[in-house]
Amino acid sequence: MCLKKKKVFVVDDDESVRHAFKVMLTTFDFEVEIFSSAKCFFDAVAYDEPGCLLLDIHMPEMDGWSAQKKLRDSGSNRPVIFISAEKPDISNERALSTGAVAFLQKPVDGQKLADLINSAAAAAYGVSN
Repeated sequence: MCLKKKKVFVVDDDESVRHAFKVMLTTFDFEVEIFSSAKCFFDAVAYDEPGCLLLDIHMPEMDGWSAQKKLRDSGSNRPVIFISAEKPDISNERALSTGAVAFLQKPVDGQKLADLINSAAAAAYGVSN
């Protein structure tokens, strides 16, 4: 039986951050697609395509909060993990209140992120490790 890799979409306006997440998540055996903006992500990925979304908060044009709202308004149940360099004080509470799985402060612990993605995929899509 051939198991399909879990997909992770990384949306961050910083090219070096996108690349770092792609390298890190690939080592955890995820299929990773990267996007420089929320607009690029929405233009390329169908709302019902399975996968976990790593979403930066501070981006030009459409910030992470607006992207999360658009995603939820579309009816998507895609799990979202917010990532940001800002302190988690208020952002963590806000992220969870919008339905996100978590808020992680950069730099991110790779194992913790992989565990979150795996449990989010299991909860959203019934996919086991």
